[in-house]
Amino acid sequence: MASEDVVGKSTGESAVTTFVNLAAEEAKLAREGVKAPGHAILSVCKSLVAGGVAGGVSRTAVAPLERLKILLQVQNPHNIKYNGTVQGLKYIWRTEGFRGLFKGNGTNCARIVPNSAVKFFSYEQAASGILWYYRRQTGNEDAQLSPLLRLGAGACAGIIAMSATYPMDMVRGRITVQTEKSPYQYRGMIHALRTVYVEEGFRALYKGWLPSVIGVIPYVGLNFAVYESLKDWLVQTKPFGLVEDGELSVTTRLACGAAAGTIGQTVAYPLDVIRRRMQMVGWKDAAAIVRGDGRAKAPLEYSGMIDAFKKTVRHEGFGALYKGLVPNSVKVVPSIAIAFVTYEAVKDVLGVEMRISD
Repeated sequence: MASEDVVGKSTGESAVTTFVNLAAEEAKLAREGVKAPGHAILSVCKSLVAGGVAGGVSRTAVAPLERLKILLQVQNPHNIKYNGTVQGLKYIWRTEGFRGLFKGNGTNCARIVPNSAVKFFSYEQAASGILWYYRRQTGNEDAQLSPLLRLGAGACAGIIAMSATYPMDMVRGRITVQTEKSPYQYRGMIHALRTVYVEEGFRALYKGWLPSVIGVIPYVGLNFAVYESLKDWLVQTKPFGLVEDGELSVTTRLACGAAAGTIGQTVAYPLDVIRRRMQMVGWKDAAAIVRGDGRAKAPLEYSGMIDAFKKTVRHEGFGALYKGLVPNSVKVVPSIAIAFVTYEAVKDVLGVEMRISD
């Protein structure tokens, strides 16, 4: 018993000593301005939540335009049902009702919430890492990210987020093009993922991934680079009284987000069209849906991204690469703007110190 008491006393003293040492270390870190691990984990979770909320809110706000854009991208040029933004929205309302305007939005949110969460968080981490390396290489501890470095951080964030959630984007595209007169095949995202995997194999879940990766670099990269650079420029120059106490108003930040979205989507749009078309390859009902006549006559076939570009331009002209650009522009501008502002607002509410500008 005596030996056990000695062991227990020794163990207790060891635990107390360890706790005291940890407390002292945490206090030291706090004095040096370094956050404790628990605080860091909580901050990460809050950042992910803010990104997810931003994505869900922004995409739901423009869901009808998102669906119309995809329908315009894949419809057959010889059997046109959707001819422009206003006419297209009216046609969907008349034939499918209010629910038709939001078809695929549930699947889209199931994809965009984690995608947006990962994208915003990845951008913050990539920007921090790039800034640390840049300062180390230049020896300037006060150096800030240039627009080019922000472009690189945004590209990294876009690739990571898009790759992590791509299968959901792939099946969302297929669900979105289904109409009331289509031979229904997918009842929802889970059913679509399972069906594609069983009937077409795992690789089918990543059809169109390459043009997506290529397109996401200028798209997401420019979104972050333009948004952050515009904000920095406005804060530094203070034109037209837009800056008060070193802060931009919500309206000004919305304008910065709108400019970022316009530039990014215009540059990357042709790759988005090709991605959507490649996602339809291998789906036995795709031809009937795209033709709109219920007859699956000529299956959609592309051997790869280059082949899809060639066939699209050869059969439909160069303008086909910009099908759906108008509703997409109307959609993207408010969507990107709302996403950025919502993200920063939610982080303010949750009390996260670091914002994307930091």
